[in-house]
Amino acid sequence: MVPTAEGGFALKVDVTAVPEEGRANDAVVRLLAKFWGLAKSRIVVIGGATDRNKVIRIAGVPADLLALVESRVPPSGAKA
Repeated sequence: MVPTAEGGFALKVDVTAVPEEGRANDAVVRLLAKFWGLAKSRIVVIGGATDRNKVIRIAGVPADLLALVESRVPPSGAKA
């Protein structure tokens, strides 16, 4: 987790795919799906498709998704 300019936190990921024809977005979806053990079809980039900062939607039960994300992402300020 990294702090944002707005005072919140964001999950930072790095992919090597080039940002052409949606390749980087697809790489982000594949990476997060693998990391969280979810089907790629459950993760969609809903904002920032042409930006470095992405907004994603994960399909599922909110409480279950929150528990999954919290179990796999270090607390803000902690190193992974």
